[in-house]
Amino acid sequence: MKTRKEHDFLGEREIPESVYYGIQTLRAKENFDITGIPVSRDPLLIKAFGYVKKAAALANLDCGVLSKAKADAICFATDKLVAGEYIDEFVTDLIQGGAGTSCNMNANEVIANIGLEKLGHNKGEYQYLHPNNDVNCSQSTNDAYPTAVRMSLYMAIGEFTEALEKLRKAFLNKGEEFKDIVKMGRTQLQDAVPMTLGREFHAFATTIGEDIQRMEEARMLITEVNMGATAIGTGVNAPEGYAELCIRHLRQISSIPVKLSVDLVEATCDTGAYVQLSGTLKRCAVKLSKICNDLRLLSSGPRCGLNEINLPPLQPGSSIMPGKVNPVIPEAVNQTCFYVIGADLTVTMAAEAGQLQLNVMEPVIGFSLCTSLLFLSKACNMLREKCVDGITANAERTKNMVMNSIGIVTQLNPILGYEVSASIAKEALQTGKSVHDIVVKEKKLITQEKWDEIYSIGNMINPKFINQ
Repeated sequence: MKTRKEHDFLGEREIPESVYYGIQTLRAKENFDITGIPVSRDPLLIKAFGYVKKAAALANLDCGVLSKAKADAICFATDKLVAGEYIDEFVTDLIQGGAGTSCNMNANEVIANIGLEKLGHNKGEYQYLHPNNDVNCSQSTNDAYPTAVRMSLYMAIGEFTEALEKLRKAFLNKGEEFKDIVKMGRTQLQDAVPMTLGREFHAFATTIGEDIQRMEEARMLITEVNMGATAIGTGVNAPEGYAELCIRHLRQISSIPVKLSVDLVEATCDTGAYVQLSGTLKRCAVKLSKICNDLRLLSSGPRCGLNEINLPPLQPGSSIMPGKVNPVIPEAVNQTCFYVIGADLTVTMAAEAGQLQLNVMEPVIGFSLCTSLLFLSKACNMLREKCVDGITANAERTKNMVMNSIGIVTQLNPILGYEVSASIAKEALQTGKSVHDIVVKEKKLITQEKWDEIYSIGNMINPKFINQ
């Protein structure tokens, strides 16, 4: 294998000639083997680094601290990253020490070596285009890395809310499909009052719609970045006006509405936006998991459960029980949600662990948020495609359960009063008689015509006040 020699202040190392990363990336690859998940598995982060490094190069060109030839070479390389090329060159583990320095240097070295080839030089000939002096010019890991993380999260949130919106519409469609199917509503897992299956599914759509709004609010929080802060927020080694120019270029090339923090020292150590985003993700996960719990309950049985709906059968459910089919998609979504809820605690502890002018735990924050967004996006798409779209209703079953329920006695309160209605419920429960037979046939408390009015399909779907 052909190699090239590279050096840093710790010494020299042999680097495979074919790779575009350099010595600092190699050291990081050897030092950090935590998740086994390299940065290459997060293409949005690589794309975001492309945006950040290009904007920095253009700002440095504007400020006269970088030559046009070097800026053009850097821009050529970053455009390649944005286009999704050279992804496999990002080999550092997503969880790493050093506050993201290894990830930042991975980007700097890859960009430098792509740029060197564009300039007609060999990889590693950094005297012509240097990872630190040129690609990282006017930057620190402490502003470049969090800016890239925030931009990648902004894009990931966009993908997640798109998945949520498609799921919301799927539940809305089922709500329309099931709008005339009467069923028993339940509280504390006990019979309550009649409703429609359509309204139940419409409620799922509404609650997801609320989460989309909350996610968009959290998304805007992470558009505030500290690019130009350099090491601790003082802007050391950056020319005057650089930060504002860099933000302007970032907005233009990425179409992401980033804005410069008004206090770069505060912004460099603060991770509050991550905590807010993580909490919002946890909210989504909790509510999505609750919906999946409901789907599993409503489809339970089929003979000895509620059996109000049928989930698409996808695979045999048991290695020993023939014919058993399990609600595997809602179960998988539940487990994904548990992961996201746990990741929120990781973000919380990592944000709290920041000290003085920098939070060095940002890699695990980024990892937790990026994986949570990715997993939840996939879970929403899976739930929609493999479950919700194929749900069918057992209309006769739901109607029969309503009419045989004691819960329907509630609708007699305005006519008979609570005490009488309660005695009817008690008698029905003890004797097994239907509410109809006790009220109409035996006690003759109301006529059959009045019963038919109260318990018509229309009145159970959209109940009106009847007191006589």
